[in-house]
Amino acid sequence: MLNCIIIDDDELSCRVIEEFIKKTEFLNFVKSFPSAIQAIRGIEKGDDVHLIFLDIEMPEMTGIEFLKTLKVAPQVIIVSSKDQYALEAFEYDVTDYLLKPVNYARFYKGVTKAFDRFNSVTKQANEDDEIFIKKNSSLVRLKLSEILWVEALENYVVVNTGKEKHTIHFTMKAIESQLPSNTFKRVHRSFIVNVKRISSIEDNSILLRFPTGSKLVPIGKSYRDKLLRELKLISK
Repeated sequence: MLNCIIIDDDELSCRVIEEFIKKTEFLNFVKSFPSAIQAIRGIEKGDDVHLIFLDIEMPEMTGIEFLKTLKVAPQVIIVSSKDQYALEAFEYDVTDYLLKPVNYARFYKGVTKAFDRFNSVTKQANEDDEIFIKKNSSLVRLKLSEILWVEALENYVVVNTGKEKHTIHFTMKAIESQLPSNTFKRVHRSFIVNVKRISSIEDNSILLRFPTGSKLVPIGKSYRDKLLRELKLISK
């Protein structure tokens, strides 16, 4: 499913798009924001967002200005009452551009395009079972199956394999976007884990087990609830 947020100061438009999201089986409504600034703060709190429905003309920060702030952008569908911004919006690789008032048929066409694009990227990530990590002037090849957890360390992240630790200048959000989301889950502001290595989940911690030992990783409450929902979906 695609986790969706809405950024629009038009309450009626928000309600319509929210209803459309909730009636579409492969979409999951997360939250709506009346301004781009509030959305930035909300996304930074750790919501796993795959698709944004974004208005252009908003106070304080326009939709285009919001797009410029995104270092690693989810898919974006513009929902606007004017078509004059379409050319500039597509320069930011938006998935679609919907004109208000939006009907469900046109909405469904746009989100189907987003869903197909998401599946294509996910499939490719699953097929690419290795990544390269840049360390100093060299590149280190790592199999995704070797990565047990990723830990934030100030302005760096530490990729742990159980045998080695690779410290790289990267953000958690950026490395999270490079790992297949069906295998690697954010469970804390400072931790991403390989779910295939989870042995047990208790209260505020996760126990990872691997051939060379084990690791106890903290789990934040909001992340815990989300992880349990996703693990439940996986088990069906």
